[in-house]
Amino acid sequence: MNGESSAAIPITWLYVPGDRPEVVAKALVSGADVVVVDLEDAVADDRKAYARAATAELLREPTPTPVHVRINALDGPDAAADLDALAASPALSGLRLPKITSPMQVVRTAESTSRVPLYALLESALAVEYAYAIATAHPVLRGIALGEADLRADLGVREDAGLDWSRSRIVLAARAAGLAPPPQSVHPDVRDLASLADSCARGRALGFLGRAAIHPRQLPVIEAAYLPTGKEIETAESVIEAAAVRPGAQALPDGLFVDAAVVAAARRTLSLARRA
Repeated sequence: MNGESSAAIPITWLYVPGDRPEVVAKALVSGADVVVVDLEDAVADDRKAYARAATAELLREPTPTPVHVRINALDGPDAAADLDALAASPALSGLRLPKITSPMQVVRTAESTSRVPLYALLESALAVEYAYAIATAHPVLRGIALGEADLRADLGVREDAGLDWSRSRIVLAARAAGLAPPPQSVHPDVRDLASLADSCARGRALGFLGRAAIHPRQLPVIEAAYLPTGKEIETAESVIEAAAVRPGAQALPDGLFVDAAVVAAARRTLSLARRA
């Protein structure tokens, strides 16, 4: 299986429609950390079978970038065919499960696919309510994330800030379950990069790590928002150096108090910096 390195920290997840192989091919060399081939919302009903077959063909050989596939909703008519066609693909790095609302959906999928890493997309009020139970449903579940377009419609939310409680709930559930911090949901306006940057800054403050994208032009903006700044790297290096010389709680010359939690955060910062 063509999986991500354990040392890699994905920051960009580029969605592409599964019924457009030429677009998928471009995405694989776009610089995205993970390419997500979408068989669900991006593909019309009469193109589902073609998208499934084209994706199965793609995943017969190793790919230059890890590939995840977002299959169709598990309660619909296409999910079983998606799993039958793709679960054993040698180059498949993960399956993204849309519209998950219960832990048992994850368990049943895990039992039918065995080895494939799973990622649950929570897109309704009920899913957010069960976030921790879903996040701990099965060992092959590697991550959770919000689907904000569906969640916004479900909640009747008009202002973006109305989703912040749900966002924080997902971040907390992932952390409590020992999963990686979730990536942000997609920013739907592919031309307004300034708003994307502002939204990423807000997401980073809430505890997200990275973001899904729907166009390659969004990738550099997401990376710039989530990779540590020079100042953050300098501070992290100072913390690690001080902890190496004198373990335990202490105050640095600039007044920063250092304890085990600060050291752990510094290590995460430097890990991200090395990724760049």
